[in-house]
Amino acid sequence: MLKAKIKWTGGLQFIGQSGTGHAIVMDGSPDYGGEDTGMRPMELLLVGLGGCSGMDIASILSKKKQDVRGIEINVQGKQAENYPKRFIEIEIEFTVKGKNLSEEAVKKAVELSMEKYCSVKATLEHSAKIIHSYKIVAVD
Repeated sequence: MLKAKIKWTGGLQFIGQSGTGHAIVMDGSPDYGGEDTGMRPMELLLVGLGGCSGMDIASILSKKKQDVRGIEINVQGKQAENYPKRFIEIEIEFTVKGKNLSEEAVKKAVELSMEKYCSVKATLEHSAKIIHSYKIVAVD
C-alpha cells in the first residue's frame, strides 16, 4: 500500500512526504491566502500524470533499443467552473527526441502507457476525458 503524510506548516502551505521519504511543498495562490511557495494540489495531479506516463514511455523505448535523447511532456487540464472544480478534460502531449527513432515504437509506447500501464491515467480517466498525442523530433 502506498502511503503519504501531509503536514501543515502555516497559512496554506503543506509539506507532503511520501512513504519513500521524498517531500514536496504545496501552497496556495496569494489570492486565496497562500504565499505561492509550492505547487497547487491540482497541478500535482497533472505532474503525476506526466511523470507516470513518461516513466512508462522511457522504459518501453529503452527495451525497444531506441536512441532516445529526451522526452518532454506537456499536460494541461480544463477544470469545471463550479466547485469542486474537478478536471473535466486533460490533454497530454509527448515530445520524444532521439536519433533514428521508429515512429511505430514511439506510437506503441505511448499507447501502452495510456491504455495499459499508467496507473495515474487509469485513476483520472473515470473523472476526466484524457486526450493524448505525440510528436517525434529527430536529432543527430
